[in-house]
Parts: sequence; C-alpha cells; structure tokens
Amino acid sequence: MIFYDFEVFTKDWLVVLINTDNQEEQVIVNNRLELYTYYVQHKNDIWVGYNSNGYDRYILKAILCDFNPKEVNDWIIVKKRKGWEFSREFNKIQLFSFDTQVSRYNSLKKLEAFMGHDIRETTVPFDIDRKLTDEEIEEVIFYCRHDVHETMEVFSRTYDEFQAQLALIKEFNLPLKHISKSQAQLSATILGANKKKLEDADTVFFPETMDIEKYKHVIEFFNENRHSSKQLETTIAGVHHVFAGGGVHGAKKNFMYECSPDELLIMADVDQLYPTIMIEYDLLSRGVSTPEKFKNILNTSLRLKSEGKKKEREPYKRICNITYGAEGDKFNAMYDPRNRLLVCIFGQLFLLDMIEKAENIPSMKLVQSNTDGILVIINKRDFEAFDDLVYEWEQRTRLSMSFDYYRKIFQKDVNNYIVVDSKGEYKSKGAYVKELNSLDNDLPIVNNAVVEYFINKVPVEKTINDATDLIDFQKVISISGKYSYAIYGKKRRHEKVFRLFASKDGKQLMKVKDGRPSKISYTPDVCRIVNTDITKEKTPDWLDRSFYINLAKKRVNDFMGSDTNV
Repeated sequence: MIFYDFEVFTKDWLVVLINTDNQEEQVIVNNRLELYTYYVQHKNDIWVGYNSNGYDRYILKAILCDFNPKEVNDWIIVKKRKGWEFSREFNKIQLFSFDTQVSRYNSLKKLEAFMGHDIRETTVPFDIDRKLTDEEIEEVIFYCRHDVHETMEVFSRTYDEFQAQLALIKEFNLPLKHISKSQAQLSATILGANKKKLEDADTVFFPETMDIEKYKHVIEFFNENRHSSKQLETTIAGVHHVFAGGGVHGAKKNFMYECSPDELLIMADVDQLYPTIMIEYDLLSRGVSTPEKFKNILNTSLRLKSEGKKKEREPYKRICNITYGAEGDKFNAMYDPRNRLLVCIFGQLFLLDMIEKAENIPSMKLVQSNTDGILVIINKRDFEAFDDLVYEWEQRTRLSMSFDYYRKIFQKDVNNYIVVDSKGEYKSKGAYVKELNSLDNDLPIVNNAVVEYFINKVPVEKTINDATDLIDFQKVISISGKYSYAIYGKKRRHEKVFRLFASKDGKQLMKVKDGRPSKISYTPDVCRIVNTDITKEKTPDWLDRSFYINLAKKRVNDFMGSDTNV
C-alpha cells in the first residue's frame, strides 16, 4: 500500500509517499518524470489518502496527464466541481485508490486533534503567487509528511472500514478497481443496478397489511402531503410524536424511571426494517436488475446474525443498510425517490400499528419510538399478552422484532438517553452521553461526568476534579469555509482547527465573517490554545475546571427538566 498526500501551490507542487511494505518514504517536488516512474512501479498497489478520492487522486492523474495541477486544484477547491469532470483522460489511468475519510464532516486535522496529536499547520499561504523558497518548500514537506503519518494512524483506527470494503469485493467477485468506489456505489454494482428515469416521486400508497383505526389522521397526513417537507406533530399513546418524510420520533421528555421487580423495560426493535420492507413490499429500487440477489443477501445477513457470526455477516449487512440511502442519491444507479419515500412511510405506519395494538395492554407505558423500534414499560404479568400481539403483528406485516431488556432509563429526549440493564451495563445515545472514541473525542470529561452522575450517582464535581489527563478536557473546533479566519484576542490566526481549554487566564477565540467577529458555540470565554501533542500531558494549574463543571451540570439539568438545578 502507498500512503500519500499532495500539496499544490500556484507555481509549485509536491507529494509525500510512504510504502508500507518497507516503510520507505519518497518526496517528489515539481518533478513529473520522477512521479511517473514511481507510479509505474506501484500502479498495482493500493494508494491510500485522506479525502484522496475527492482531491489527491485527481492531482496525481493531472500531473501524469501533464496538466497543470493548480488548474485541477482550483477546479475542485474554488469551483467546487468533481475531479472526474475535469477530463476524460483521467479514466485511462489505473489507480486503486482507497479513501480513509469515513465522514465528510471531519477534516484530517480535526481527527488529529481528537487523537491529541500535534495539529499545527504550515504558515506558507496556499494562494502565494510566486515560486516557493527552499525554506518554504522544506516547511511544507514537514507538515505534509506529518499528515501522511496521521493518515496512516487514522487508517489503523478505522481498519474495519477497509476490511469491509475488501470483504464486499471478495465476497461478490469484483475486480480490485472497485476499491475506489463508495459502498453505495459498490452495492449498486453488486445488485446490477441501472439508473432509470422515473417521474412518480410523489406517488403514495399504503400497505394492505397494516391495521390502523385510532390514528388514521397519520395516514391522511401522508396521503395529503406526499413528497413535501411538512411534518405532523401529534400525540400517540400519551407521547408527543413527529411524523415526516425522514422517519418518526417520539419520546417522553425528561423521563427518569427505574422498574419495580414486577416491571419490564423492553426495547423492541425491528430486525432490518427497511431492507425487509423493500423485499416484502416490492420497494427495492426499480433500477436493480436482480432483486432476488438482494433477497438472498438479506436472508444471509439475518441468518449470520442468528448464528452470531458478526465478521462473516458484515459485507451482507452493509449492503442491506446502504441500499435504502442509495435510493435517495440522485448520483447512484439505484436512485428511486418514490420507493425510498414509501419504505420510510411504511416503516412509520407499521410502528404506529404496533403502538396502537400495544395500547390495549393495561400496564403498557410508551417511553419512546424511533425509526425502527419502540421502548415500553409493562408489568411482567402482561408480558405474554405483549409477546402475543408482537407475534400477530409479525405474521401480518411479515416483519420480525427482537427484544432487549433494561431496568432503568434516563431520557432527555429521543436523541439523548441512557438505559441500564439488570447487570449494570448501559447503552447511551446522543451528543450529551454517547461513548466517545479517539476519532470522536470532544469534551470527553463532560460526557463522562453526566454518565457517571446518572449511572453511579457520582457528583459531576468529583468526576471532573479527579481527572488528571489534559486530553479529557479538550474542546476541538474548526473554522468552516463560511468564515474568513479566527482571532485569538486581537491576533489573527492562520489555522482552521483549534484545540481549546478553559483557562483561568487567556483570551477568547472568535470566528470572523465580513470583518465581524462572533462567538464560537460551546467554547469558554477565556481559553488557551494548545495545538501541540497532548497525549501524555497532565492537567496544569491554569485549567479552569469550573467551566466543565458548570457545563456538565447544565446537561444534567437538561436531562432532568427546567425545574431542576443540580
């Protein structure tokens, strides 16, 4: 594998390449012949970069085609055009390109910050209108080399994504060139999809198997609004719900509950809801030429899940989960907006059907409903009745449900909650309480403090005051392209990504647009910027722990309701 990163200026370009077989590095500056020779030697290797499928591979191909890389750079960065649109000549160059960028919302520099690594950036402006000096070239090489090593680090921490891509290629006997495709594009290839011209995006009909009597106004809403962006707010089983073209959400707000010995807290989820609806109700993209292949993939995914074969299941599960989204992607061969809308509507109505039936159980309390499941509290004596109605619903709708059991719930809303089982193990969801990781690591001490408060009744002050690793207190922010630059106090900063810490002394970091500064959300008014490596740093005396304590208390109060004050 070849890890690489290009830097392009008005009159210069350079690339750092690292061969994983022998860990050899090669730096090429303004030398097309040297790059061509390297490419020929490694054209059968897999080339790995960060956002390389959106940028670097087209810079590479531009130089190999003897185009001006600056023109391609501006085509992509300034004109916001796709690299492949620049020239058909690019299609003639073989390149097995894998992109480590899992989320388009995170830059490589932001991931470096989450990991606690050095995120300082070159001071050489990319719009400099002259040849770079030797000193400037060396500085750019230094930071470019750093980014290649960081790309390798991100790759190692997201290796499952690469394995899943290879598994799809291997399982379905595809050529290696497909390593460059997104998984949605791979799914379209595997299913033999051919894009069709469809003009019935706002056509709505309903499944004959649903049985809704009490809440028919929801059906009427979908029938009247069809493909509009409107949403319906209504009360279902005593809980406020929102129905819309993207799914249903409903939850008791600020709900804290611990089951008595006679009660059950059941999370009932539909297994592979959308893929099953696609098969059972003929709503797979009409561009798919082999729907029976998708059915076999779905059945294999469900079988491997029941057998506990997680690794073997992954490529099948991926295709099942990706296909629904691909139906809404106008650039994908499976684009079918009508069927995508209907799959979502059918799913919402089937859940509504389930809730309507469950209301007949005397002890049933609905806690939340979401895209593919419901969370309910029932008395144990009513479990058999609940299980029976679920079985009847499964037989009628041709869907399948599975149950998970919990003992406690702490719920701010449908998007932020913690559930705890009888063994004390918990599951959390939402920005306030989700479990963070090395590539999603923003204000981890605050999340930890909130979870510890609810799960183990630990005061937030104790969690925060006992923490000694500086990285736990980091707030990572990035200045988007909507803003010109950032200022720290009165000093303009050239960086786009910052690692901030609340401080007893310091200044405020602000973003600037049209010459006007504005506050950056969830950042302290007084902070220090530490963009150097902090992976081994301990908390200093200047750290203002009160900022984190107050933020954690606010989030706890948000969970518990406006009348509380921790």
